[in-house]
Amino acid sequence: MSLRPNLALALALSCVLPAAHAGVNVAAGTPTTANAAAASDDTVDRFIVRLRDSRADARLSIAAVGATFGERLEIVRAMSGGAHVARLGRRVMKRDAHDVARLLRSDPRVLSVEPDELMHPLFVPNDTMYAQQWHYYEPTGGINLPGAWDISTGSAAITIAVVDTGVLPHAELLGRLVAGYDFIGDASKANDGDGRDGNAADPGDYGCDGANSSWHGTHVAGTIGAASNNGAGVTGINWVSRIQPIRVLGRCGGYTSDIVDGMRWAAGIAVPGVPANPTPARVENLSLGGNGACSNTFQSAINDVVARGTVVVVAAGNSNTDAGNTQPASCNGVIAVAATTRNGGRAGYSNYGAKVAIAAPGGGGNDGILSTLNTGATTPGADSYAWFQGTSMATPHVAGVVSLMLSVNPALTAADVLARLRQSARAFPSGTGSDCTTAICGAGIVDAAATLAALVAAPAPTPPPSGWTRIAGEGQGFTVSGTQTVRYGSGSSWITMSVAGSGSCSNAFFGNDPIYGVVKECQVSGSAPAPGWTVIADEGQAFNVSGTQTVRYGSGSSWITMSVAGSGSCSNAFFGSDPFYGVVKRCEIAG
Repeated sequence: MSLRPNLALALALSCVLPAAHAGVNVAAGTPTTANAAAASDDTVDRFIVRLRDSRADARLSIAAVGATFGERLEIVRAMSGGAHVARLGRRVMKRDAHDVARLLRSDPRVLSVEPDELMHPLFVPNDTMYAQQWHYYEPTGGINLPGAWDISTGSAAITIAVVDTGVLPHAELLGRLVAGYDFIGDASKANDGDGRDGNAADPGDYGCDGANSSWHGTHVAGTIGAASNNGAGVTGINWVSRIQPIRVLGRCGGYTSDIVDGMRWAAGIAVPGVPANPTPARVENLSLGGNGACSNTFQSAINDVVARGTVVVVAAGNSNTDAGNTQPASCNGVIAVAATTRNGGRAGYSNYGAKVAIAAPGGGGNDGILSTLNTGATTPGADSYAWFQGTSMATPHVAGVVSLMLSVNPALTAADVLARLRQSARAFPSGTGSDCTTAICGAGIVDAAATLAALVAAPAPTPPPSGWTRIAGEGQGFTVSGTQTVRYGSGSSWITMSVAGSGSCSNAFFGNDPIYGVVKECQVSGSAPAPGWTVIADEGQAFNVSGTQTVRYGSGSSWITMSVAGSGSCSNAFFGSDPFYGVVKRCEIAG
């Protein structure tokens, strides 16, 4: 009986056109890192599987799904968020993995399947000892830190998670590190002889096509919080707050499943088989990434983390391409950071585009970012310092400034933080030879002093006014009676204007984006009655409506709303996204 499904799988794979090789590699975009990653990234045998029935025996159910298609599919482990990592009985080419996932998703027992993609550090080593920490103080390319330190050098109540290769106990970090966790489950990637454990120190990520260890997480941690004002070594952005190492990257990178577990745990969210985190982080630094638009797995984790009050800062990527093609930088709810050079221009390697929120120094040419490192070629040696370049280096500049913001006002939400960073960003210089603009590099170069000064001047976010009624989702048109006060945005970030008759719930109509990277809505001031909703279909079913009607797809408080003419499908594909990952959804009609 397995011959027919197995034939279907074989046919599905045989019809895949050869993918262009440029961009298949998810490494940082440098020859050394790219070559080191290639051997691992060409093929895939791990998938992230979510079953529709969370009460079912996952091991038996997932094995049965595989058997339906003549494949061996075995559980590796349970994940945070209710999903499971499963291993296929054979490896498939990476370009074919999404076709395998689509076929497995056709089984009615399965809610979602995605390849367990490998992510990699996003840095470019640069050994040229040419300058000191220009990236903190120089007026053109720096982030204006001295003025910020006059306001705050950090708070011991704030924890910053470095989701990376692990962090070594460098002398510049002693007394600042709090207990983290090693989430690398594959011993062949871990380089420490075992799987997951409570030791988040970096044993080295050497061994991928002969590459040496990068000590990437230690460099990132030093930018965020190296010991400062102590007469020795380098300076960190935050002198007081705690740093939590979350080890997710090992030899040849790290699996998405390990990274999202690490993200959730860092924010204080339970992960199966892992002790609770006693010091949840308010900021997560992810100087890592891989190819592709944001997966449901990443987006679900980011939604969970942000809902806990944690700010997620992510590298835009080092492939000199649109950040919309890099994850997790392309996800909603993150602060994606592009890299600039010493003269304030866009670094030649830096990704760019509408998904970028802000820019920060990442280095270029002979000018790198100086931070903590280690002399060991493979396993740890002695403490050292080094200059690196990359969006990996730009990202901790923003994460460090965010930690100072939360030290001044811990009540800030992720939306507040993003809005304030953008409002206080320094304009990009011109004449650099590779100019940034707000269209490709975000709002500007992060300005630590201006951001903290504005925060002290107006410390509390303005609470949203009461008495507002939702009238449209982002991208929809709306109609009001006479002239009404309408606002556009989300959370505590809104643009408010008087509208006569009709308008569009969009950046173009309101003249700006009040909260970048977040799905927005329009609300009218007053007590207009909210529409009632009637169920017309369950997830996966087709539906018909009379004429053009407003239909929403989702569950609970998470919905996608759109105008539908005639008929539609109650599915992610029809509505363009998944409004509530991992939950059975339905469609409702307004009225």
